[in-house]
Amino acid sequence: MELPSKLLENAVNEISQLPGIGKRTALRLVLHLLRQPVEQSEDLANALLKVRGEIKYCSGCHNISDKEICQICENPGRDKSLVCVVEDVRDVMAIENTGTYKGIYHVLGGKINPIEGIGPSQLNIVSLVEKVKSNDVKEVIFALSSTMEGDTTIFYIYKQIKDYNVKTSTIARGIAVGDELEYADEVTLGRSLQHRIPYEQSLNQL
Repeated sequence: MELPSKLLENAVNEISQLPGIGKRTALRLVLHLLRQPVEQSEDLANALLKVRGEIKYCSGCHNISDKEICQICENPGRDKSLVCVVEDVRDVMAIENTGTYKGIYHVLGGKINPIEGIGPSQLNIVSLVEKVKSNDVKEVIFALSSTMEGDTTIFYIYKQIKDYNVKTSTIARGIAVGDELEYADEVTLGRSLQHRIPYEQSLNQL
């Protein structure tokens, strides 16, 4: 793509590195910003710098937070004995949008994927096991995507915690096999949580 300015080209190249944004979309976004007051571009740049430099991850569940402990973990109305294990912070947002879940979360930060070089040590699994060991947790709900990597991750964690006095369950397969959790609609996701099944039972269905 031939561009009349090196500055414009650099901006387009940087924005096009974002997921789902190609060169043409990036160009439209940059040209849009050029037509807006300079203050709008400055506000956008400052917001990005602040979120990159000041965002925190909750020490309790690894969710994105403005403080050391996120709003969900510090909420006295949440059931701390019920832990929903998810892959990504986007999954927390998706489940919260259902309005049906009143426990807390544990964000793994990904799923086991040897092809991409992601093993258990790269995920927030140790802190989950420690949480279970504390005996404060009565049930762990596995709410990972219905993919081979998701199932592998669940099985690995299950083996780590199965000897402790904790119930394990997995969301019902209202989520189609192979689907990513974040793309499920709120009704389907909410029902999957409400109709979760014991994890041992799900093993017999594989």
